[in-house]
Amino acid sequence: MDAIRLSPPRRLSLPVDNRWGAGEMNVLDFGDAKRPVDLIFVHANGFNAMTYRSLLAPLSGSLRIWAPDLRGHGLTTLPADPGGRRGWIDHRDDLIAVLDALDGPPAVLAGHSMGGTAALLAAAERPERTSKLVLLDPVIWRRWTVLAFQLPLLDRLASRIPLVRNARRRRAAFDSREQAMAAYRGRGAFRGWPEMMLADYLTDGLVETDEGLRLACPPDWEASNYAAQSHDPWRALKRLDRPVRILKGEAGSTCSVPDRPRGLPHVSVETVEGGTHFFPMLKADVARDALFDASV
Repeated sequence: MDAIRLSPPRRLSLPVDNRWGAGEMNVLDFGDAKRPVDLIFVHANGFNAMTYRSLLAPLSGSLRIWAPDLRGHGLTTLPADPGGRRGWIDHRDDLIAVLDALDGPPAVLAGHSMGGTAALLAAAERPERTSKLVLLDPVIWRRWTVLAFQLPLLDRLASRIPLVRNARRRRAAFDSREQAMAAYRGRGAFRGWPEMMLADYLTDGLVETDEGLRLACPPDWEASNYAAQSHDPWRALKRLDRPVRILKGEAGSTCSVPDRPRGLPHVSVETVEGGTHFFPMLKADVARDALFDASV
């Protein structure tokens, strides 16, 4: 493996102060620090930017990439209170702060799962700071489902979603990183992951506390992200006039955008053959090629 793949990214602390609370957003900075940012990549729910190091680092020879930790994830210190959340507008607003911090031309905005959806929501508010979007199996429910989640009753019922209940039961503390590796290796969402990617996830996915190692993304916060679904990605897609490329898994996809979405000529949709929701981890070359093609 070459030096680029192994080289660690720089860490930046980006101040964020909005209606959701103030703090520092941890941002991984890949590539030549003297060039403008080409690509911003946003991680999935429960993970962190470091999880995608082996996906992004090979691109850093020709691209500069920012990968932020969202609120409630990784080493970002923004307050994360799950009480009363109804959508991902907080993540959108935090990413707007990232876009506003850019000192250069518009950048490609990309992300996986929740990160892709949050990137889409932010781009709709700051189209002048965005050149293109690459969304890797974003969470975009069918239009009628999105409308239903905006109703107060359906919003409350979201807490009964199996993903929400399972997240709340997730183990939050470990005696060591080795113990966490053994607990995750080959199981659940981590099935089939390369060993290095799992180790990268745990690098920023576990934090030291007085009581030992705990998940950087608390189970209640991860669960609230699954439950809070009143945002409207379809509205964001309609408002945007930038190219949007969506890649979705062949099995277990969270993206309901059809191959030829009506009324959205700027949106292209491709199915990754043999891919699941976690194809950025399991078929990293497919995801990497899409990111590179959009950024050059």
